[in-house]
Formats: sequence, structure tokens, C-alpha cells
Amino acid sequence: MVTPFDTDGNLDTALAQQLACYLVDRLGNDGLVVNGTTGESPTTTTEEKERLLRAVSEAVGDRATVVAGAGTNDTAHSVELARGAEKAGAHGLLVVTPYYSKPPQEGLYSHFTTVADATELPVMLYDIPPRSVVPIQTETLKRLAEHPRIKAVKDSKHDLLAGSDVIANSDLVYYSGEDPLNLPWLSTGAVGFVSVVGHVVGDRLRQMLDAHESGDVATAREIHYGLLPVYRSMNFVGGVIFSKTALRLCGYETGQPRLPLPSATDEQVRIIASDLWDAGLVLVNPDAATEVTSR
Repeated sequence: MVTPFDTDGNLDTALAQQLACYLVDRLGNDGLVVNGTTGESPTTTTEEKERLLRAVSEAVGDRATVVAGAGTNDTAHSVELARGAEKAGAHGLLVVTPYYSKPPQEGLYSHFTTVADATELPVMLYDIPPRSVVPIQTETLKRLAEHPRIKAVKDSKHDLLAGSDVIANSDLVYYSGEDPLNLPWLSTGAVGFVSVVGHVVGDRLRQMLDAHESGDVATAREIHYGLLPVYRSMNFVGGVIFSKTALRLCGYETGQPRLPLPSATDEQVRIIASDLWDAGLVLVNPDAATEVTSR
């Protein structure tokens, strides 16, 4: 879930509650990740993170799972964020591979287990070597699966073979962390998605998941193909800029990103609008809709 900011760039908890209700009650998301990368966690303070979590938990915590991003490249800080998230009402934690410092596998194992030991919350590991450089290797994941609170993986490693090995040989539950691979991941045994495009097409993702689980693979594939324009825009622009722009085009203002992420350019807005239009979404922002151009 994106983090809404007001016109001055400050955290807007009232808007966050409205957005959370929209994502859960209107679009069918049965969980929200708050303070993740798409929530601009690198640029929000610890105090802002806790306020946002309390607001979202108050709004939808009785009918959706609220997962708090608590991973950083500092184990002690990650422990602090995890404990704060537990106090703020989170139901679980998302802990990313420490970035930039490139720890070895033993360092990853110690980092994740230290954070998992810090609270009573279940933990979802976030494996994303395009951002962290270092992958969580298969054998490390199997070791981590032995921890009683490490329950799941958000996979953005793009390695279906490695993921299949972990799914087949551990109790870890897999979620696709890369929207264009949502359907392929279901075919290997993943149970759902931690999605960026779910901000605007969560209802279709729900339909695709339900169709696949019922054995209607043809319908799931048809929905997947219909979402290709949305995937295209997200990959072209980037998750935060795409999400905030797409929400604005669909009538939900969440403010601009914080630097170093810039606002969408006019051309990016036109591209996103065009792709949302191609995917059959109704654009309710009249000014944005007039900028739709074919590509």
C-alpha cells in the first residue's frame, strides 16, 4: 500500500484510512502491506511508520491482515521497527534482505532469525536481489523455514525453479512479489500476491486467484492477458510512481512521492492513462482522461 501524503508532503493518516478501506472493501485485497518499499519506507520516519500502522489497523484490522514492513540494512533498526509494529497493531512482518551491505548467507540467516525472535508476529521474508543484490539461497530458505515464526516468502527473485524447490521441500508459503509473474507463480504452488497493481486491479487479481484455485486455468489466463497493459506501465514507470499516478487517474489522490522519487512526468501520466484505458479501467479524473493517447 502506498503511503498518502498531503499537499505539504506530510503523512495523511485520514487519507490512509480511506485508501485502506477502498483497497479492502472495494477491490477485494484481503491483506495490506504497510511501510513496504511501495509505501516509501526509506523516506518515512519511525514515528510516521507507527502512526500509519495504527491508522490502517484501526480502519481495516478487523477484516484484513495488516503486514508491516520492518526490514532495513541494519539488524538492530529492523528489530526496533518490528517491535514498534507489534505495538501498533500489525498482524505480521515483511522483512527484506538487507540491501547495499551484501551480507553472506550466514549473515542473512542471523539477520532474519534475530528479527523473528524480537516479536511474536509471523514473518514473511522478502527475497529481491534486483534491489538487495544478494539472493536468499535455497538452502538458507530451508533453514529459515525451521524457525517457528518465519512462515512465508514474498518472491521477487524471478527464479521459479528455486521457488518450486523451496515450496516442495519446506513449509514456507510463497507469494508472488512480481506482478507479471503472478499467474506463473500460482502454477508452481504459490498462494497469492503481494501486489503493486492491486491498488487499481485488486478485484481482477482476486478473480484470477479464485479461478486458478477452482481449476479454471483458462479464465485465469484470460484475466492475466487482460492485465498486460497494466503490468507494462508498472514496469516502465516504477511501483511508487505508477501506483500514486494510477490511483489519481482512478479518482483517489494520495499525494506525490517523496524525493528521491519524483512525480510522474506528463509523458508518464499519458502512458499510464493509456494502458489503464487499454485494460478497461474507467478513469474518473477528467483532466487525466483527456491526456490519454494511443501508443
